[in-house]
Amino acid sequence: MTAPSDAPGTVEDAGAEAEPRRADAASRSLRQIAWQRFRRDKVALTGGIVVVLLILTAILAPLLVKFFGFPPNQFNQAPIDPLTGGVLNDPNDPTSGIDPWGGMSLDHLLGLEPVNGRDLFSRIVYGAQISLLVAFGATVLCVFIGTVLGSLAGYFGGWVDTVISRAMDIFLAFPLLLFAIALAGVIPDGAFGLTGNGLRVALLIFIIGFFNWPYIGRIVRGQTLSFKEREFVEAARSLGASNRYILFREILPNLVTPILVYSTLLIPTNILFEAALSFLGVGINPPTPTWGGMISDSLQYYTTSPHFVIIPGLAIFITVLAFNLLGDGLRDAFDPRSSD
Repeated sequence: MTAPSDAPGTVEDAGAEAEPRRADAASRSLRQIAWQRFRRDKVALTGGIVVVLLILTAILAPLLVKFFGFPPNQFNQAPIDPLTGGVLNDPNDPTSGIDPWGGMSLDHLLGLEPVNGRDLFSRIVYGAQISLLVAFGATVLCVFIGTVLGSLAGYFGGWVDTVISRAMDIFLAFPLLLFAIALAGVIPDGAFGLTGNGLRVALLIFIIGFFNWPYIGRIVRGQTLSFKEREFVEAARSLGASNRYILFREILPNLVTPILVYSTLLIPTNILFEAALSFLGVGINPPTPTWGGMISDSLQYYTTSPHFVIIPGLAIFITVLAFNLLGDGLRDAFDPRSSD
């Protein structure tokens, strides 16, 4: 016996309930759909919150150090053991032994640096400024060059595509780390109207950003090749739109999403690259704190003061992980194949 048409739970009712949901999904913009997907991804949302906190920490570094730390380059020899360079358990008792956690306390939230006794909390906070500044600056330069050249290669094709694609292949063949070490090592402390760490920051941004553009250039080129065959581009072309109009008003707005997603995945790579250069001694000049430089300085004390290795290492790990989680979440949120 068949159920009556007005009985609850019938196929007709299920279809009727699904219609408003489909209509609501159709009425929402891509950004609204992506934001809804992103909010449901708790892991990516957590990564985004951590990224925001890291950026605020870097911006508010002077204020945080004023209330919770000491100047990052201020020496404190009182609690340091003159023989081993480690931080004593009791600064008033030279025989109290070495504190493996560097004398963490309310005064020194992350302990002290061996030998010099500088406050690690302050140096980690100020190190975030350097890491994020170089990473964001290099990403902006890389995205700008890659977007311009990739879109030109994909849209015009022919000899333009050939020249730019061969340039991508040449840049991808560069041993970037060795080239960066050589270039950063030969530039004097004063050049191009800049001196000191201002020059070092600008040099790192240029090296990392300029030689990494082919990666995003290939992505933009592929997307442009796809978009230029779409109906909306053909319609604009049939109405007499210029190449400039089509590139800037029709194609580039549709490239914002893949560029945004790739940028969030590129930033942690640039953070690691800057840390590697500082670790090798060709990054920012001391005593300006950098996470890579702190790890380099800590290697000779890892047996007596493991905190000096762990803390900057954790700072890099948490930062890179947060950006990667955010990038993965954005990629899934903007993926048109993902279900609501």
